[in-house]
Amino acid sequence: MTSGLPRRAEVLATLSVAIDLGLGQPAEHMLRSALIATRLADRLGLGRAQRDTVFHTTLVMWIGCHADSHEYARWFGDDIAVRHDAYLVDWAGLPYLRFLLRNVARGEPPARRATVMFTLFRDARGQLARMVHSHCASAALLADQVGLGPEVGRVLPFAFERYDGGGLPDGVRSAAIPVEMRVAQLADLLEVHHRQYGLDGALAMAHERRGRQFDPELVDLFTACPAEILAAPATGEVWATALAQAPDGDARLDGPGLDALLTAMGDFVDLKCPFTLGHSRGVAALAGGAGRLAGLSATEAETLERAGHVHDLGRIGVSNQIWSRAAPLSATEWERVRLHPYLTERILTHVPGLEAEAALAGKHHERADGTGYPRGLPGSGLSLSDRILAAAVSYHSAVEPRPYRPAGNADSAGRALREAARAGRLDTDAVDAVLAAAGHRTRARAVRPDGLTSREIEILCAVARGASNQEIADGLGISSKTVRNHVEHVYAKLGVSNRIGASMYALGHGLVQAVR
Repeated sequence: MTSGLPRRAEVLATLSVAIDLGLGQPAEHMLRSALIATRLADRLGLGRAQRDTVFHTTLVMWIGCHADSHEYARWFGDDIAVRHDAYLVDWAGLPYLRFLLRNVARGEPPARRATVMFTLFRDARGQLARMVHSHCASAALLADQVGLGPEVGRVLPFAFERYDGGGLPDGVRSAAIPVEMRVAQLADLLEVHHRQYGLDGALAMAHERRGRQFDPELVDLFTACPAEILAAPATGEVWATALAQAPDGDARLDGPGLDALLTAMGDFVDLKCPFTLGHSRGVAALAGGAGRLAGLSATEAETLERAGHVHDLGRIGVSNQIWSRAAPLSATEWERVRLHPYLTERILTHVPGLEAEAALAGKHHERADGTGYPRGLPGSGLSLSDRILAAAVSYHSAVEPRPYRPAGNADSAGRALREAARAGRLDTDAVDAVLAAAGHRTRARAVRPDGLTSREIEILCAVARGASNQEIADGLGISSKTVRNHVEHVYAKLGVSNRIGASMYALGHGLVQAVR
């Protein structure tokens, strides 16, 4: 087991933060809910195994929601907005009907709204039941894929059921709903109403839905000591406080365990849009293969492949109403799209041990000429790994369909990448490596011994000629710190420790003419 790898609980908590984004809730909503749920479970007297199931069920109970985001967008427009607003209304009776009427095809032209309303209300319960069934099935599958075990998978399909039997998809009632889900449902709603309306608001919601949506015994447990159950950790301490309650909170992942979990997280994201299914797996394999062909070390290539699996986590925070748009995006919509790499990095930086993957994933839409997003970094601010990931994302996206164009083929994707390299948007070495990994014939490349990149050879030659780090930085338009990092990397690859060793290597391999 590698001490530098993250704890399993931390990666699962990061997944919950991505789920928060798709629900329109602030980061750590599900973590706070899980903390509330464990307090309820303790007061209910549940055993350790059930308490553990309560924690994990609450943490990921809405993991399946994003698998039907395209359906939500079809019925309601902005899937994230409607999920946010749904927390504030009881999904039963007249409030439920009013909610549907307000939100069906929200933001669409009147004629479109009328058509969608007619289609939905012709069989509203049946339509919603099918959507809920899709959610439940995908939630159980994803929970199993991230290693949460059969008990959590057994409980998750009851997420939309109600204590009074009025829920979906099967109308299960009272004690037939697993107690772990009954606890999770109450904790989830309590967190939102407490945050929105304070203690009195949370109490009013629980009283109003007692015996309807919620188990009356649980509501009575809560109302007996509401302040203690809802007590919030100090600002900035939610993460640590909630993870202290996590089952096996100190267990670290090994390499294969981390790879499996990151692969599952990529699959989770890709389910958000039908046309991105398999995107993250494809990008990861392509980027990792290209990294090895480009001479990255085994560790660097592994990090690159892992970043490929989770590079699109931030897509969860952008509505499918935008991702599914076939027409040009508005300025506001485009700005939201441009934000998703930043959201990816923000999610991943919670986890000690994934810093390198987070930094790489956050730059997958940056460009060598500085025209990328979200930061518009110049080429000097992008490592070879950054450039390879950007090229891999571009290639794989080009062979996938999008709402505004059909899928391309390998030839058209290759041409697009080469054109981007000629225009300076993508790095030529990165493009060559990605095309080679994708099975294309690439141009003959200059001999680069020991996996040196073209930039590393450039810096090696300057070092051999006696240039200082600052002189090299000034000549290449990069920082002296970046030069120092390159020099250290070159020395490590060559097995040398100083300029003389580097100079002799450069001469011996014909990389420079004899230095006068």
